[in-house]
Amino acid sequence: MAQKHPYLLNGLLLLAALILSVALGAVTIPPGVILRLLADQLPGVVLSPTWTRAAATIILSVRLPHAVLVALTGAALASSGAAYQGLFRNPLADPYLIGVASGAGLGAVLAMALHLPGGLLGLYAIPASAFMGALLTVAVVYALARVNGMVPLTTLILAGVAVSAFASAATSFLMLRSEGQLYRAIAFLLGGSPMTGWQPVLAALPYLALGMGGLLSSGHMLNVLQFGEEEAQQLGLNVNRAKVYLVLVSSLTTAVAVSFGGIIGFIGLIVPHIIRLVWGSDYRRLIPLSLLGGGSALLLADMLARILLAPTSLPVGIVTAIAGAPFFLWILRRAKHEVFW
Repeated sequence: MAQKHPYLLNGLLLLAALILSVALGAVTIPPGVILRLLADQLPGVVLSPTWTRAAATIILSVRLPHAVLVALTGAALASSGAAYQGLFRNPLADPYLIGVASGAGLGAVLAMALHLPGGLLGLYAIPASAFMGALLTVAVVYALARVNGMVPLTTLILAGVAVSAFASAATSFLMLRSEGQLYRAIAFLLGGSPMTGWQPVLAALPYLALGMGGLLSSGHMLNVLQFGEEEAQQLGLNVNRAKVYLVLVSSLTTAVAVSFGGIIGFIGLIVPHIIRLVWGSDYRRLIPLSLLGGGSALLLADMLARILLAPTSLPVGIVTAIAGAPFFLWILRRAKHEVFW
């Protein structure tokens, strides 16, 4: 089944992870009750309630939107990570390679340092600032890397490293100057987003749909790029336009994920590798399977973050780092002996 029906298998895993994430918490709710309640929300379906009003509020207003936002964040990071690995033809590339995370962190911490007012406006100022910081960083990196109308990938990486270092230094300076917001800033930088309810899901969804839709349509383009830029050009692909397109959609997708979910490492590195090992390197399959697998993986990490030190919840970025660091070392060791592309 794993080889013949990869989309069905990964879709079922994502659904199971979503239901389990909603079930777990300070009050455990049986998955059967969750499924009945969700079915009762469908048009034309009326079921006799086996749940309390409090349970319905917890499921529909708290846990379900949180789980959906986590799944969307994981899907965005994994699919953009797969695209970056294909673009740079490097198994160690991840969605933060050209400074998206550093720019988002700087934007978020800057908003916190300004002591914005509470309420809805202040709450959304942080993801908005993170989003603008991420996009501005990518724009600066791209402008610095552009040479005679072309964007060499090596130059793009080097520009990303330089701008990321500057943004990280500026973030550290702001954190030192804003001690009152230090915990809040550290939580965001470790993937601890304070966003709750359906409003952040609805705010992020149009941009994620645009970005991930662009990634899903880029499979053939990424396959051609694996032959090298010169051969890809000979095969009829406008390589420079393809690189611009891939950087834009991948950066947009990553920026939205980071803005609403915080900075979460390793999902964009680990998930595409697992998918590639099991189902191969055809990007027409790799991108959508990474999207599904990324949602499942981050939901699992989020569940562990809520369980490990219950009732205290860890930032999910800590869990992904603990799991991802050994995997990264394994990839590095494996890359010495094998050719990925």
